[in-house]
Amino acid sequence: MVSIEGLYKKFGKNQVLSGLDLTINEGGIFAVLGPNGSGKTTLIKSILGMVIPNKGEIKVFGEQVKKNSNYRHKIDYLPQIANFPSNLKVKELIKMIKDLRHNTNEDQRLIELFKLEPFLDKKLGTLSGGTKQKVNIVLAFMFDSPLIILDEPTTGLDPISLIRLKDLIQAEKAKGKTILITSHIMSFVEKVSDEIVFLLEGKIYFKGSISELKTKTNQPDFEHAIASILINNHA
Repeated sequence: MVSIEGLYKKFGKNQVLSGLDLTINEGGIFAVLGPNGSGKTTLIKSILGMVIPNKGEIKVFGEQVKKNSNYRHKIDYLPQIANFPSNLKVKELIKMIKDLRHNTNEDQRLIELFKLEPFLDKKLGTLSGGTKQKVNIVLAFMFDSPLIILDEPTTGLDPISLIRLKDLIQAEKAKGKTILITSHIMSFVEKVSDEIVFLLEGKIYFKGSISELKTKTNQPDFEHAIASILINNHA
């Protein structure tokens, strides 16, 4: 599904990715974790072709990412910060995205799921952060793509919306999709992930299940396992 070899990316003097290798197989939920500045968003944006690496090779669905944008039609993406045009109404934005990609009726189900009906005629600039995030989620899940990439999807969500998001992610996984998530919320990651990828200083420090991580770090639970990696590596 996604295959990355020898990925390097530098911003000025700051080496963000340094020789990263990663293979993500089809089907399942993968959480990309790591401290701030470890390269999580850069990795995701490289997969999407939004960041051009200095060196290395990325293949998605067997296609080279370099000089090719066709593969992106098979990806749904939720950005970490949704910069929507503030003067557009919610329903106008949803219609615009539908027209740009291809038609879907899934938006109605998702609008109802996240209780967005009262906000459809409101301008995006007037919405709270949590409501904007729900709009962001609707846009990411309303197309039926085999790969879903969610960069910090839980930001600003209330507890009920968080449960709905978890259920939505599990339902997509049940359809055989591959879901890539970054999150700072360890309890959320623990509940939804099949496998975690832990980045440290632009490289993959660990890839495997949560139980394998607990064994490797000799820790009783997930949060302590993550903390022990950070303490032992002085990150």
